[in-house]
Amino acid sequence: MTLSIAGAALGPSSSSLANPRPQSEFPVATDARLEQVGETVRLTMALSTTVDVSASVLAGPDRVVIDLPSMNFQVQPAAARKSAGFVSAFRFGLFTADRSRIIIDLAQPAVVTRAETRAVRGGFGELTIELKRATRAEFQAAVNRTPQRDPDVTAAIPTPAKPIGETRRTIVIDPGHGGIDPGAVVASIAEKSVVLAFGTKLREQLEANGRYRVVMTRDGDRFVSLAERVKIARAEGADLFVSIHADSLTQSQEVRGATIYTGSERATDAESARLAAKENQADAVAGLDSSEEVQDVAGILMDLAKRETRTFSAVFARNLVEKLGGSVKMHKVPLRSAGFRVLSAPDVPSVLIELGYMSSPKDAELLNSVEWRTQAVAAVGTAIEHYFERERAPGGKAAENRR
Repeated sequence: MTLSIAGAALGPSSSSLANPRPQSEFPVATDARLEQVGETVRLTMALSTTVDVSASVLAGPDRVVIDLPSMNFQVQPAAARKSAGFVSAFRFGLFTADRSRIIIDLAQPAVVTRAETRAVRGGFGELTIELKRATRAEFQAAVNRTPQRDPDVTAAIPTPAKPIGETRRTIVIDPGHGGIDPGAVVASIAEKSVVLAFGTKLREQLEANGRYRVVMTRDGDRFVSLAERVKIARAEGADLFVSIHADSLTQSQEVRGATIYTGSERATDAESARLAAKENQADAVAGLDSSEEVQDVAGILMDLAKRETRTFSAVFARNLVEKLGGSVKMHKVPLRSAGFRVLSAPDVPSVLIELGYMSSPKDAELLNSVEWRTQAVAAVGTAIEHYFERERAPGGKAAENRR
């Protein structure tokens, strides 16, 4: 049992793409309890064994980051939405292939006074995290003590990764969120699970005809940073990048339907700007410090100015609206654009599909329907076929200029 109050909050490495061990082999965490005791807020979890644990604090937004080995969290999602004192909520999940995280959201500044696991009767363990209210100066001092990130975290992914002699088009499918970042959560349904099911079905369909090489940014429940998603697309020499999401509007349950987004420095409307801002916070949700970014946001979005890539993104987006619209309910404004960081690869045509609104009872029902998923996947597959047949014929100008 290792206690490290100033443990580093590292970003994910390329190991987050594969996990050699099934989740069933991980230590199990259950029975999470969040309670206030005097000036202290305590989070406890029952563990199947003792594990090493480290803790740190991050600002903007204020949060506590607890790093542990890969864990099998058998904790009810409702438990994490409870608040106590200066803690507004917490979340948990896989962060990389060999690391899990617990993120504790702070409504007021606080510091970690205890972070440890101890052995209890029967060979089991218990995780205890204790926090104490702090002044802003005390909190910032704790933030400053957090070690700098490991340089290997942002090491460049070698390019190109496409196998020599590979002639098939490469499509990167990006199921949004994952691991510690659940995305939108309605009742007991998490966006990360809905979009992974859709992405997996889409991969199966595309691979079945043998014409495409398909790469998933994640094929399980784990976190992948926004920057790494873009890196994967570029490293794989992708001809197309498709990011899949499912939005939620807590105040507007009547809003529903699928929407297709392309990347742009300026949003087409306020709703698109809101969604992009929310999706661009995915790294912070997972406890990734903004200083760990390889490029600043302005620099990334400026890359979107590459006219050819944006043109092909728009062409494919229109194809998607046409094909999806013939099969599933579309939003009243189905084609939009905004500054999504995940769509920022300057040399890969990229779109983001919002399959629907989980906050809409009807959309939520459809998103979890195998029949609807099969129908929608078929429509997306048809749009991809049409795009490559009509707009991206092999040997065309775009293909020549892409590498």
